[in-house]
Amino acid sequence: MEFDNIEISDEEEEITAQTVLKTLQNAWQNERLAPEILPHQNEMVECMLGQIQHMERNINKLPKTDLRASIHKMELNRIKFIICNYLKTRLDKIEKYCISILNDEKQRLESGTNYLTPSEYKYAQEYLINMESHLKEVALDHVPGNMQSFDLNKLVIYPYLQAHVFLKANETVTGIILEDLGGDQDEEIDLEENSQHILQYKPIADLLKSGKVQLM
Repeated sequence: MEFDNIEISDEEEEITAQTVLKTLQNAWQNERLAPEILPHQNEMVECMLGQIQHMERNINKLPKTDLRASIHKMELNRIKFIICNYLKTRLDKIEKYCISILNDEKQRLESGTNYLTPSEYKYAQEYLINMESHLKEVALDHVPGNMQSFDLNKLVIYPYLQAHVFLKANETVTGIILEDLGGDQDEEIDLEENSQHILQYKPIADLLKSGKVQLM
């Protein structure tokens, strides 16, 4: 399937839609396998959605009996699935870790390093309000007045950052400190380019977000 080049306005450079798709595939895979929510790739999503519309117009110009139309539609459906599942995975994390994500996001907004898109942030806020209202209606309204006060932060759930993940190093990385959970002695390791490892997520979280490693 042929793709057009896409201009990314912030950096004023032209990249191919194949590159955008590859970036989205990596983001999708990382998001599915990482225990925490990762920085959004909304610009790539928007670029690919625009490219999909363009490709659909081209497909519609082909005769229905043309085999290329069927093949291209299958590829488009695959791309749509990746985008939908990527966004759904993020929403699932927002719902599961809503309070902790909002608390962290408020701090990130101050420094301009937000992980959520504006629509995701709004969704998280509304989800929290609805969750609080539901708790009040089904429980707190039916207990004595002196028991109706409740700290919502007591319901906070945090991602388990000590989980082990399978990863591939996209480049050589040195000086990674692996914390010894037993409290004996931390270990320092290096990752060679293209090497594969099973490691705790927390020590490599920043490497993942900077693209130096890829989850598998």
